[in-house]
Amino acid sequence: MPERPTRAPRTAAILAGVAVAAALATAAIAALLVNIQERKAEARDPYLKLVRVGDDTTDPTAWGVNWPRQYDSYRRTVDTTYTRYGGSDGTPARSRLEADPWLVRMFAGYAFALDFRERRGHAYMLDDQRQTRRITERPQPGACLHCHASVIPTYRRLGDGDVRAGFEALSRMSYGDAYAEVVETGSLNPVPEGDTQGFAHEPGAHPVSCVDCHDPQTMAVRVSRPGFLAGIAALAAGDAPVPHLASIERWRRGGRDAPYDANADASRQEMRSFVCGQCHVEYYCGPKTTLFYPWSQGLRVEQIEAVYEETRFPDGEPFYDWQHGETGARVFKAQHPEFETWSQGVHARAGVACADCHMPYVREGALKVSDHWVRSPLLNVARACQPCHPVAEAELQARVAAIQDRTHALMDRSAAALVDMLDAIAAAKAAGAGDAALAPALALQRKAQWRLDFVNAENSMGFHADQESARILGEAIDYARQAVSANQTRAAIPPASNAEKQNAER
Repeated sequence: MPERPTRAPRTAAILAGVAVAAALATAAIAALLVNIQERKAEARDPYLKLVRVGDDTTDPTAWGVNWPRQYDSYRRTVDTTYTRYGGSDGTPARSRLEADPWLVRMFAGYAFALDFRERRGHAYMLDDQRQTRRITERPQPGACLHCHASVIPTYRRLGDGDVRAGFEALSRMSYGDAYAEVVETGSLNPVPEGDTQGFAHEPGAHPVSCVDCHDPQTMAVRVSRPGFLAGIAALAAGDAPVPHLASIERWRRGGRDAPYDANADASRQEMRSFVCGQCHVEYYCGPKTTLFYPWSQGLRVEQIEAVYEETRFPDGEPFYDWQHGETGARVFKAQHPEFETWSQGVHARAGVACADCHMPYVREGALKVSDHWVRSPLLNVARACQPCHPVAEAELQARVAAIQDRTHALMDRSAAALVDMLDAIAAAKAAGAGDAALAPALALQRKAQWRLDFVNAENSMGFHADQESARILGEAIDYARQAVSANQTRAAIPPASNAEKQNAER
């Protein structure tokens, strides 16, 4: 009989295979454990300080050596982006005056009637300011640099260590002299080798930089702008409800032993809005008094208006931004009140910070970092919106479009009412109406124009607070139409008497 084949070779092969598999599994597990340990170490020590930076380091490239992940995305702010209702894809940015000619009439007699363009990324905020005709053709104060340059070290130098004193000193200078001071201060910082495209064209002059929002030792978020620090303290000291800012409500209940200090009293989540609210706000930035944020009575449009109505310049003259070139009305100019408008919206009440939407978190290895490519959430829906709104991107885009289209339609109706108002006042003046007869209409013009400008200057086309924006534009239409009616009834008023003319001249 033939011999039965032995099972030994087969058994040996199986054992060898098992040994190899075990070895591979062991190696894989070991590699996984090593990777986990590396990621844990990375999370414990997320950056290695290769370059020393401090409170005077305004150049972002120096910070980028230590924090390359954040700097890489920050550099993307040189990229031009745009949405249907904001941003620009050209250089220079598109003119808003050409797109909306009614703006020229609203800003008649003011520098914005010369040049008013779509916004671009943070990288361009200083260059765009320096190149606008509002600066090159009209004298402007150094206060304009408060939000357009990394200026805190200059304040500190001019104030001999006192930032507030330096801020006041720089604000009194002409824009050209103030810019030269910023360049001089910044040139003291070493500029590492590297690409600084879009961020500076002269050594030392930088737009908003890392030092403006971060403590160089701990990287904690902080606010630095004197205007904001004074403004938020004034808001806290008032009695206007601010339910979206729990730290202020808590400070009010705590005895108010010391002024509210955002850097000490605010929560970290609030600070992620405050750093944006340093500059994306309404403020006075003219030559007649030091720059200030008008928040002592609250953040709503009529509360800010009330502050302006009660304010007097140092010479005793009532506050106004400029005298309208067509009507002679003393009117107010809104800047870019994103913080104030966001404060009235559902996201603020839900505890959503500016950074949650405009600088959403991204995952890089074991680290979760904020995307410093600050831009519209509409360009980054998956990260900016869908973590909280788990619905299709197309649906979210449609919701935003509905809000913005409605706001834009209301703005167009407000603009039409504004133009009719200006025409009616002009007709009344041509018919001989004097200053006393026109005073009620001019007061209505100030109210109407302030509200229209407030929404127009705010960079979300109503999305930050859609119901509030609609309310404001509704009031703008109402006040403008009241002015039209008032002037139509006065169109036949006889020329002003000599006594009235003499009183007007006095």
